[in-house]
Amino acid sequence: MPVLHEPSTKRSPQAERIAQLPILILNVHSLCNCRCVMCDIWKRESKEQIRLENLERHRLSLQRLGVRQIVLTGGEPLLHNDLAALCTFFRDQRIRITLLTTGLLLLKRAFEIATLFDDIIISLDGPREVHDGIRRVNGAFDLIHKGVGAVRRSNPSIPITCRTTVQKANHRHLRETVTAAKSWGLNSISFLAADLTSEAFNRLQIWPAEKQNQIGLTLKETIDLEVEIEQMIQEFEIDLNRRFIAESPAKLRRITRRFREHLGQFSPEAPLCNAPWVSAVVEIDGDVRPCFFHNSIGNMTHSTLEDVVNGDRAREFRASLDVETNEICKRCVCSLNYSLARNTPVA
Repeated sequence: MPVLHEPSTKRSPQAERIAQLPILILNVHSLCNCRCVMCDIWKRESKEQIRLENLERHRLSLQRLGVRQIVLTGGEPLLHNDLAALCTFFRDQRIRITLLTTGLLLLKRAFEIATLFDDIIISLDGPREVHDGIRRVNGAFDLIHKGVGAVRRSNPSIPITCRTTVQKANHRHLRETVTAAKSWGLNSISFLAADLTSEAFNRLQIWPAEKQNQIGLTLKETIDLEVEIEQMIQEFEIDLNRRFIAESPAKLRRITRRFREHLGQFSPEAPLCNAPWVSAVVEIDGDVRPCFFHNSIGNMTHSTLEDVVNGDRAREFRASLDVETNEICKRCVCSLNYSLARNTPVA
């Protein structure tokens, strides 16, 4: 499948100028309404949000870079107090708007959500008791279920998908999670391994071993996960073929490999990824990252998005990045392999 180019350390900074940036991930609110065991975002103390006036200077950059999709994340983007204005700003430029949400406010703001967004991705981490335990919010599972129904009543055709982060608390419940997603009438479900070793998601430092072990799997649990995944592949073969389960069997099996790598049984292996060449992540303070895991390549508070992604620091970063050998990339759990020609991720 065609991609932007093959990332290589042999490219020069001058050759690393980005002409198209189809995906922009925007952290629009700093706070979250969950207290997830695998994330530290909820520990933020300051309440901040991106304001419309902060985006106006980037209007021309969005056009020149050919941004096709904005993913609103956080924190929880639905905590933003003027979400309609943000969405209108992007809608006027004919940019697709995706909401990445915990789902807790879907019921309360169903009509607004059904009107503002082109598609919704909710976090679903297991059946009722498992999900509520991971999110540490009583009644979260049922509240999200009701919210999905309310949004669908307002806009029956809006795509609503879910994402499951595989970890110690839910690794034996993946099939139940698929069943729950199907019973809710969702369009698809995707799985990824929990991130154990990065400084992303508001971690002031890499988790100590004790915390990593609370989320990661033991050898016995890794074997149990392998059994669960194989049973899921067999039980939901039709759903895999129809892409209700977004990952292929091979990608599902690589989830287990991530945990085995963490246990030292395999050397870390980087996935196929061209995220730094086709996307960017904008933090609440204006810092721009090439993906969730790599350091900032600049700040767009007093500059433009185009100047940042094609600035000296950004081009030098891309020129020096060899995904296959980079230590951060080798431990990545959330890669993107995007085809500009097809305007879609490559499976």
